[in-house]
Amino acid sequence: MTIFAALKPIHEMTLPQILTPSIEKAVKVLFDVTIDKVEFQTTRKEFEGDITMVIFPLLKVVKSNPVELGNKIGNYLVENVAEVSRFNVVSGFLNIVISDDYYLDFFGEIKDDFKFGFVTPSRSFGTEDKAVMVEYSSPNTNKPLHLGHVRNNLLGYSVAEIIKASGKKVYKTQIINDRGIHICKSMLAWQKFGNGQTPESTGLKGDKLVGNYYVAFDKAYKEEIAQLMSAGKTEEEAKKQAPIILEAQEMLLKWEAGDEAVISLWKTMNQWVYDGFAKTYKNLGVDFDCFYYESNTYLLGKDVVQIGLDRGVFEKDPDGSVWIDLTEEGLDRKIVLRSDGTAVYMTQDIGTAIQRVKDYPDVGGMVYTVGNEQDYHFKVLFLILKKLGFDWSKNLFHLSYGMVDLPSGKMKSREGTVVDADDLMQEMADTAQKIAEDLGKLDSYSPEEKAKLYNTIGLGALKYYILKVDPKKRILFNPEESVDFAGNTGPFIQYTYARIQSIIRKANFDFSNKSKMTVLHEKEKELVKQLELFPEVIQNAAQHHSPALLANFTYDLVREYNSFYQAVPILGEEDLEKKIFRVQLSKKVADTIAASFRLLGINVPERM
Repeated sequence: MTIFAALKPIHEMTLPQILTPSIEKAVKVLFDVTIDKVEFQTTRKEFEGDITMVIFPLLKVVKSNPVELGNKIGNYLVENVAEVSRFNVVSGFLNIVISDDYYLDFFGEIKDDFKFGFVTPSRSFGTEDKAVMVEYSSPNTNKPLHLGHVRNNLLGYSVAEIIKASGKKVYKTQIINDRGIHICKSMLAWQKFGNGQTPESTGLKGDKLVGNYYVAFDKAYKEEIAQLMSAGKTEEEAKKQAPIILEAQEMLLKWEAGDEAVISLWKTMNQWVYDGFAKTYKNLGVDFDCFYYESNTYLLGKDVVQIGLDRGVFEKDPDGSVWIDLTEEGLDRKIVLRSDGTAVYMTQDIGTAIQRVKDYPDVGGMVYTVGNEQDYHFKVLFLILKKLGFDWSKNLFHLSYGMVDLPSGKMKSREGTVVDADDLMQEMADTAQKIAEDLGKLDSYSPEEKAKLYNTIGLGALKYYILKVDPKKRILFNPEESVDFAGNTGPFIQYTYARIQSIIRKANFDFSNKSKMTVLHEKEKELVKQLELFPEVIQNAAQHHSPALLANFTYDLVREYNSFYQAVPILGEEDLEKKIFRVQLSKKVADTIAASFRLLGINVPERM
């Protein structure tokens, strides 16, 4: 047995980890050959077996035909490995059947383990002791969160939770874009058209109120452009000379100069937005450990430019601007400091990354949840940090994701055509209500219970629909389709969880002790095999920064459970030991659904 295997209890080992040492020994004993790798794959449905060893690679070092080689190894495993009960060989594949005892022992170990699949930093094996900082959301304070932010938040939050479950310490953060010309546009429009409106006086969330003035600015700006063009100006001239844009630019200069009145208004309106964001985050079920603000970070990085110049990483042009030449890496020259000494966004991101490690010295890697339109930006950022010599730069990852489209088309913030996040969440609850009422299963629920359930189903539908798709893919979001109670949807999985809770409530016997079962039904075995994958799925999802792996595992688990539910009696089983085991198995499936959905930020209902 390897050191790795010896340190881990059986339920923290995969079948390949259990079988590999024995197969290596078999090859050594039978053929006097040492191998350093054994290749496995899932047994194809049409063949008997729980795991398949690929024989072909061994033919390079063992002079034999694949069937003879497979039979010799298979016989050795049956005779020497307790977990292996029988085998069959198909061409170059050794299909291995694992004993029921193995699965029963495995299930006995995990049935009451509420942390099954999760690794705490103190229990982690072979992992670095460094924390990971995950950035997501990062909105502008001139408008409310919209559908695009919803995908960003759901991805970032879920990836943070999955990485945490894989055994890492995690900090969730965001950088709030609270300065710049776009912020001044909302402020100026409020001054001109607001008549002193506040969230309290209007009953609007603060982010919505401020967003209305961003739209109002754009409307007034377009009107002024049209007037100037009718007076003979070109469109380009009109855009630059429109009085309202000149006023916004003047306001930005005053903000940068620390003008008291402008700063006071900026603080007031930003606080309105922060309060609005907080409500949306709470309703969406996401949170943060720390915040960064662009108003505090936009000057960061300028001191690093000089360090880069001294080390020859950057180069200065005759006009005084500073650049980095990345053409040898297949990228372009990139400016990091303008000729007037002002920083660009790249400089700010360099400085912010460095500042985060100063603030949290245990951070050894960062994940940036940002849309795929910024792919090039992050390639450049990570390469610059690497060239500057920061060892943690090798652990930077851009969680790049595709946009979310609606049947109605692309969203535009300035024109007020975005799908508001709050409105979307309410629409999802309303859609869940309509479908649930049509099914007519909630007659015994109080109005409060119904409202809570509609919200749980609606949000679960939204989150699952978005998270089940690989982050890189673009999504066409269909609310009605997402709340379907059949197929690969959140409500379908939630319904299965609620069904299991109903079975547990009806189980009027003690099922706490280990069952004395010795033989498994085929459907029971398949279900235990699916449960066994959970720890590995968490690790893979963390490694690939993909909640979709976890979401689709959960759907497969639920499908397997429903197949089991249809094939064998549970509470109607006459054999008490079988009945105990099947209730325990059902409960473990429910616990795993809840644990998996918790990592996706989705709640599960006890009744449905």
